[in-house]
Amino acid sequence: MAYTQAIASNPTLVLPAVTPGNNVAATELRPWGSFTVLEEGKGYKIKRIEVKPGHRLSLQMHHHRSEHWIVVSGTARVECDGLEKMLTSNESTYVPACTSHRLENPGVMPLILIEVQNGEYLGEDDIVRFQDDYSRK
Repeated sequence: MAYTQAIASNPTLVLPAVTPGNNVAATELRPWGSFTVLEEGKGYKIKRIEVKPGHRLSLQMHHHRSEHWIVVSGTARVECDGLEKMLTSNESTYVPACTSHRLENPGVMPLILIEVQNGEYLGEDDIVRFQDDYSRK
């Protein structure tokens, strides 16, 4: 309470402005579900990913970024460098750069996870697809 009052009574406090068009909190739809960029900064990006039941992302890799996946709800089938494992709520995995990987929702409810990307380049075009259920290149 005292902290809030101190901020309210300080007229020189300048908060950073939210810049429209920086893709933060912008949701993008995909055939397998959707993702929302929650925060992005130099060398990192945080996404909320939702995968529809019975769907999966392409078998892919990224040259310039690694990824950490934390399951919030649902069940994830993860393939990473040819190894497969199942993850449930509050479990996580790491995907190194230049490693083939795939995320799948084998369950009957939506899979929700948080993805933390780290790397020098985090563009959506840093993707090499090896196999895709939706015939994307």
